[in-house]
Amino acid sequence: MVRGELISFEGLDGAGKTTQMDLLERWLIDQDVQYLRTREPGGTDLGVEIRKLLLHRPELEITPLAEAFLFQADRAQHFATKIVPALHAGILVVTDRCLDSSIAYQGVARGMGMELIEQLSLMATGGLVPDLTLFLDLDLVLARGRKEEQDRLDAESEEFQQSLRTAFLALARTHPERIKLVDASQAPQMVHRRIISLVEPLIHELRSHR
Repeated sequence: MVRGELISFEGLDGAGKTTQMDLLERWLIDQDVQYLRTREPGGTDLGVEIRKLLLHRPELEITPLAEAFLFQADRAQHFATKIVPALHAGILVVTDRCLDSSIAYQGVARGMGMELIEQLSLMATGGLVPDLTLFLDLDLVLARGRKEEQDRLDAESEEFQQSLRTAFLALARTHPERIKLVDASQAPQMVHRRIISLVEPLIHELRSHR
């Protein structure tokens, strides 16, 4: 059976994920690659509603455990109805955030435990993990300087944000075969070239199975 490839973008808000996903999307179109662009949370109709609760309703005072379950509910729906069908169709899927964000945000920054959140995430994905994760690494001060608007998670303390970067770096060290560190402090086109160098082997692999 032909299987597509799953690429996830991770990093602090302000690291340039949206810009780089836009550039990658244009490159994929130029290369005539069939792809699906999506995001977590909010990649499905249910996910859109969950996203509103998670990011734009601070008055709800969502507890860490409730937050973790909401993210996993979004992910379970996302994989079952959108990502897995696309992969089975042999399509390249590019998502803004995936399970590594939950491990960093809820597992580390919220103190829920990396192992617990990883287990919940794998349950939600049916055991699937991205084939390639692009971690756009950027100093906290630079990331905050680039961010124009803040949601509920962006408004967390500097200590919270720094713990996220530390968690992402730890994940990159633990899974070097999958998670690739990209220096997001460089000019956007330089970052883009680095990303293309990492994505091209996946495209060749995808085409070789057609």
